[in-house]
Amino acid sequence: MARINQLSSSVVNRIAAGEVIERPASVVKELLENSVDALASRIEVDIVDGGAELIRISDDGEGIHPDDLLLAVTTHATSKLSEADDLFRVQTMGFRGEALASIAEVSNFRLRSRQPDNDAGMELEVNGGVISPPRECGCPLGTTIEVKQLFFNTPVRRKFMRSSGTELGHICEQFTRIALANPRLHLVLRHNQKVVYELPATDKLLDRLKLFYGAQLADQLIWVETSLNNYRVWGYAAHPSQSKATRKGEYLFLNGRWIQDRSLQHALTEAYRGLLMVGRYPITFLFLEMPPDEVDVNVHPTKSEVRFQDSQTLFRLLLSALRTKFLGMNLESQIKVPSAASGELKPQPVPEPQRPLPLREELNSWADAQFGGSSPAPSGGTPRSSSIPWSTTSQAPFKPFPDNGQPSYRPATTNWSEPAPVVAGRENSDVSAVAVVEEFAPPTVESTSQSDIPPIAAPAPSALTESNAQVSGLPPAFRAMQVHDCYLVVESDEGLTVIDQHALHERIMYEHLRERVLGGNVESQRLLLPEAIDLSPPEASVLLEHAAILAQIGLEISDFGGHTVLLSRYPVMLRKLNLAELVKDIAQQLCESGLAPTRRDILDELLHMMSCKAAIKAGQRLTPEEIESLLAQRHLIDDAHHCPHGRPTSLTLSRMELDRQFGRLG
Repeated sequence: MARINQLSSSVVNRIAAGEVIERPASVVKELLENSVDALASRIEVDIVDGGAELIRISDDGEGIHPDDLLLAVTTHATSKLSEADDLFRVQTMGFRGEALASIAEVSNFRLRSRQPDNDAGMELEVNGGVISPPRECGCPLGTTIEVKQLFFNTPVRRKFMRSSGTELGHICEQFTRIALANPRLHLVLRHNQKVVYELPATDKLLDRLKLFYGAQLADQLIWVETSLNNYRVWGYAAHPSQSKATRKGEYLFLNGRWIQDRSLQHALTEAYRGLLMVGRYPITFLFLEMPPDEVDVNVHPTKSEVRFQDSQTLFRLLLSALRTKFLGMNLESQIKVPSAASGELKPQPVPEPQRPLPLREELNSWADAQFGGSSPAPSGGTPRSSSIPWSTTSQAPFKPFPDNGQPSYRPATTNWSEPAPVVAGRENSDVSAVAVVEEFAPPTVESTSQSDIPPIAAPAPSALTESNAQVSGLPPAFRAMQVHDCYLVVESDEGLTVIDQHALHERIMYEHLRERVLGGNVESQRLLLPEAIDLSPPEASVLLEHAAILAQIGLEISDFGGHTVLLSRYPVMLRKLNLAELVKDIAQQLCESGLAPTRRDILDELLHMMSCKAAIKAGQRLTPEEIESLLAQRHLIDDAHHCPHGRPTSLTLSRMELDRQFGRLG
């Protein structure tokens, strides 16, 4: 029978390192928090190779007393706690006393520090947990810590580190959290001796937000401030026109510490309910202040999760602060449409919708009930009030790339939810409209491939009677009409078909892009003057890391220094889009792609996004020629019955059912 053994300090430290030091960004977080607690006014961070080779953090704080140098790398030794009750009134960033000991156990660690009262500093080296005696050294006031060859003695952990660009992205995120929580700190971040961020101290949070996110977002931020008893909420919330595809834009700080809390995140979701599209999340920079004894920060080793004594009050305070602010403002969004003279995007007010004829109103309400949801409803749904068996035509799941293993979407089911009103531009309204005819006409610019998209001949029109033309309001050459600028009602051999114009065009765009990518002949156009695009450091790094994949879809990206990239070439099929916004969205998509996606997965995700953005939108009026072109191309793709996300593009009411409903069957 195995005996119980006392673990050595080395094993204890490695276990602690496994909990606290997940990757280089974890080291940066712990060391930055120590510098903040040391009352530093300037902190410089130097990173080499994503932190795998070197992490150096220098501050001008209080420094460490020479007699405490060995204690600094001893497990559970800290100057921030003296008794157990102190855990319930923590006012510092760190307090567990295990970070430096854990870091020193899995790296080549060097600490140099000098206090104002001392003429010389002290230096301490720890190599893989082996401590060398402290010695005097020359150094400036404050503390400098170097962490070299992280995880050199734990090769399994080092093996699982990601690329330099990915690790830098995580480091930048930790750096951003500290920088936003402490705008009065002068902060510098360098990677491979290149400055990523240099943030001068400021008394205005908005100035720092502009440096991180640019004036475009900063100009759309709304000041929020409220208090109740000992609780206070203040900061900025973005206008609903600014949103993200993930929660990474939701920054919450509690007493200066970045936190995650499901209850508070739910409050943000509720505050923006009805103001954001489904699947989009708000951008916020909100600070919560409360007595330290009313929150437990000792829940998780990384201290990012907390437990509140009265979470309901905080939830209601945050929700009330945002909703009250929004109710007192005009949050009407503006649609960007091309200027007839210059082609530039200029904001235009949303036009007042005209009341449709009763027949069109009923048809549109029915169509919205079928198409309105952005995701399929649960299977097994049946219509609540109609004896008409509406049906969709389905095919086998489509695989976006050969041998991908999984379908690119879930099987679609009919959505029988309550009808939703048609909102102009509800899908990606910030993207300029792309006409069908222009998108699929042969490119008029010089491209890198001679296999231009062939012109698509419209089907031979069948003349309508004069009375039918008058009823439909369309020229006699058409047997289709657009309803509420969202759906196309088409006569077919089977009866009556209603088509979602965005979903159908999205599938067409996806098929054309996919065919070109697989064939290696994406038509692309070189810009006369490359466009410089400012991104965050993680976004710039991940774009450059995947430059070869982006080249496959016709986007040529190169480094322009700092966190700016140059766009030199773009796909001809997407020439009507805002290219800078497209590149930014692609960068965000790559940053959020998850764990080690394959090359084909990345391509598929990018094609989904690009086809969705390039497709015509709900709320966009089509000319008769554009309707004809769109319907003609419907028959030239493999699966015209579903969009790439699995939603049906059309629903059909059979001629027999029409005759039965009108009593024409005996």
